[in-house]
Amino acid sequence: MPRAEPQTLRAVAWMLGSILAFVSMAVAGREVSHSLDTFEIMLYRSCTGLLVVLAIGRATGRLREVKTKNLRLHVVRNVAHFTGQNLWFLAISLAPLAQVFAVEFTAPLWVLLLAPLILGESVRRVQLAVAAVGFAGVLIIAQPFSAAPSPGLIWVAMAAVAFALTNLLTRKLTGDETVMGILFWLTGLQLVFGLICAGIDGDIALPDAVTLPWVVLIGVAGLAAHWCLTNALRLAPASTVMPIDFGRLPLAAAVGALFYAEPLDPLVLIGGIVTFGAAWANIRLAR
Repeated sequence: MPRAEPQTLRAVAWMLGSILAFVSMAVAGREVSHSLDTFEIMLYRSCTGLLVVLAIGRATGRLREVKTKNLRLHVVRNVAHFTGQNLWFLAISLAPLAQVFAVEFTAPLWVLLLAPLILGESVRRVQLAVAAVGFAGVLIIAQPFSAAPSPGLIWVAMAAVAFALTNLLTRKLTGDETVMGILFWLTGLQLVFGLICAGIDGDIALPDAVTLPWVVLIGVAGLAAHWCLTNALRLAPASTVMPIDFGRLPLAAAVGALFYAEPLDPLVLIGGIVTFGAAWANIRLAR
């Protein structure tokens, strides 16, 4: 068999880092969900993230890349991301981790369906057929006809739509913005959103000695996950990189079983494979 190129191996390493970061953020989010609401979690996550971005930007001299030219689009993008991330944090407090990650894999399928409306891209019939297969995978996961769907699955399904919208708007921004500019407005705007939403009731809970390390982990892991993913996609095509992302599902299932006594449901794995397989097929078809 041919040996993998060093560049591809580096991309795999970045993706493994992304997987660990995403699962770490999920665990940390669940650990603080009993003490902080989702708005407070987002407030402290953004505060940590902004400090990290400012430190990196100052150390590398890249803060000059931050521009206000596309501020309106940044605001719309971050409203979508803020909404999706809040729903995601709510979902991980209500549903098994494996189910949350499996349903989240529908985001690329929503990108496919929303791209004609937002970016004016054309979609072929075969891509729509593959998307239908992907959504069938969600039905396998949720099992809506055997019992009432978990509220957590409803929230993460809505989060997937918001993440898809975020990805589409990011695609529009990348033609004129650097990663530093996007991350600055991501953390800065969402810090403002979090402060407004968390403080609207006049009561913002502060992290204590127990929750503070988890809050910091959420902020660092959130940035690390997107940083690793971006670097992986720079080194290898999406069709090569994204199948590795499926590793999030078995890892999340293992963490849920070991630390939260969540049952290992074979249907979740099967549905996740179907959903992720459809998302990967659409990436291949879009080439």
